[in-house]
Amino acid sequence: MSPAFPEHNRTNSLDASQSHDELSPKPINYEPHQLNPVSAELSVVGSTDKKKRPRVVASDKSYRWNRRKYSRNRRRLDIWLFVFAFLYKNWRNKRKWTYVGGFTVEKQAARRKEQAVWIRENFLELGPTFIKLGQLFSTRADLFPAEYVEELSKLQDRVPAFPYQQIEEIVESEFGKSIKQLFSSFDPIPLAAASLGQVHKATLYNGEEVVVKVQRPGLKQLFTVDLAILKQIARYFQNHKEWGKNRDWMGIYAECCRILWEEIDYLLEGRNADTFRRNFRDEDWVRVPRVYWKYASPKVLTLEYMPGIKISHYEAIEAAGLDRKMLARLGAKAYLQQILNGGFFHADPHPGNIAVNTDGALIFYDFGMMGQIESNIREGLIDTLVGISQKNSEKVVKSLVNLGALVPTGDMTSVRRSIQFMLDNFMDKPFEEQSVDAISEDLYDIAYGQPFRFPATFTFVMRAFSTLEGVGKGLDPEFNFMEVAQPYATKLMTSSDSNGKTIFDELGRQAAQVGTTALGLPGRIDDTIDKLERGDLRVRVRSIESERVMRRLSAIQLGTNYTVLLSALLICATLLLVSGYQIVAAVAAVIAIIPGWALLRLLKRLDRIDRMY
Repeated sequence: MSPAFPEHNRTNSLDASQSHDELSPKPINYEPHQLNPVSAELSVVGSTDKKKRPRVVASDKSYRWNRRKYSRNRRRLDIWLFVFAFLYKNWRNKRKWTYVGGFTVEKQAARRKEQAVWIRENFLELGPTFIKLGQLFSTRADLFPAEYVEELSKLQDRVPAFPYQQIEEIVESEFGKSIKQLFSSFDPIPLAAASLGQVHKATLYNGEEVVVKVQRPGLKQLFTVDLAILKQIARYFQNHKEWGKNRDWMGIYAECCRILWEEIDYLLEGRNADTFRRNFRDEDWVRVPRVYWKYASPKVLTLEYMPGIKISHYEAIEAAGLDRKMLARLGAKAYLQQILNGGFFHADPHPGNIAVNTDGALIFYDFGMMGQIESNIREGLIDTLVGISQKNSEKVVKSLVNLGALVPTGDMTSVRRSIQFMLDNFMDKPFEEQSVDAISEDLYDIAYGQPFRFPATFTFVMRAFSTLEGVGKGLDPEFNFMEVAQPYATKLMTSSDSNGKTIFDELGRQAAQVGTTALGLPGRIDDTIDKLERGDLRVRVRSIESERVMRRLSAIQLGTNYTVLLSALLICATLLLVSGYQIVAAVAAVIAIIPGWALLRLLKRLDRIDRMY
């Protein structure tokens, strides 16, 4: 195994065994060991021996988007061809007559799986924008089928490195000086390459070893074209009668735009790294690479070379004599502290972004994607916890609406019933025996098809919790993330909000309110009876079954009219054709298309009425 210096999910080894954790569509990390984890030998951590250091293997795949003469019109054509092909495949999946040998649920699931693989491969073909989009969508199980989410989580960012000549041009255009003037040595062969950029090892004139991240040329122009097209696609989805229901596609588009532009702003990433390091300045078990601001720009970022062993390379950690159980707990502890202390957290803490040094301290890399939990969200979370502790689905629904995680609709009965079902099951086990992965899976199962709108911050937190739980179990099979989180949850419940109230104060207030309401209940019943006797109280009863029958009868009557009109026109066309009046017969046949089309729409409406009620 090579020196572990996690670069980011942007490592570009072409080993087919690498996972999304090692090759994902984000700014590059700094981890030579990831480049060839299979063949690399165990060497001294931080070794700079060029004979031992792994290199980026050039890909034989040539991507159209990576060509200098790639035109905007061709780009638009490539994207729209993909969109139309997706719409066709999605339409075909719902047509039972398209299944060879007859329709079965198993065949439909297999076809969805094939389509998910096709989407992943096409996202990679379409380049940086869609690779990042795929990574973001892999966290949105509340929006997409499970097959899509599972396949997109495997998305690997394998692209060829761009030439060293372009590196020289970018560095010189950013700083007004050549590479030789800025660095005493600069390795022309990248440690890692990905769709958004690549990383090189270098040495400053004062002898300090650094890593230099250089952004791939042409990204701004590519994003501008792609996002304009994606906006049109989002608008289409928003207006779609099925996909647009209870979904804020334009809001999702805006969130993707923000994340994409932030990802390619290396100055913002540098500021994030500084903030993250300050938040852990009192902890000796967390390390963050220092930013060299003299050598930083929007397209180039120079950071301290801080090698370590990748946290998921369990054999190397064992060989280094480190306590795997302690590291599992430290990983969870570090993330929980981020959430509670200020709410500024690493939004993508996968194994490629976390390493361990020889002293057992955690090293964090890649701060292009960060999250911030606002104070009002934290206060709203207390209301949600109150509802959960009381198993009160009504209170949970109300708090989720206030948090913006749930879109209020006319009838929330199904949503309330789903939440109550989860509360009943969630509270069956002690907190420390719960599984983050199981909880998030239940949440997404409930959310899919319901008017839930999980904020990006929520999905990032849940994904991070699930990832850290998986890494923790790899380090220690007996590790339980919820057990580590229990004291932090207690702290959250006993901590005060902006008004100085704790969750227990809130529970006490509500208990007193219930007592007061109970005392006044007889008087309220007497008032209601008096209103009934005077006729001041009106009761409105809605019969769902009667509404369904009336709507169906109305639609059937209209359908009968369309059928009579269609039949009359077809008979006229037939008689005219037999009598030799071909032109007039053709006109009658064309006119018959109108009631025929109206009849088809009416049949679909009848089906929708049956499903609605």
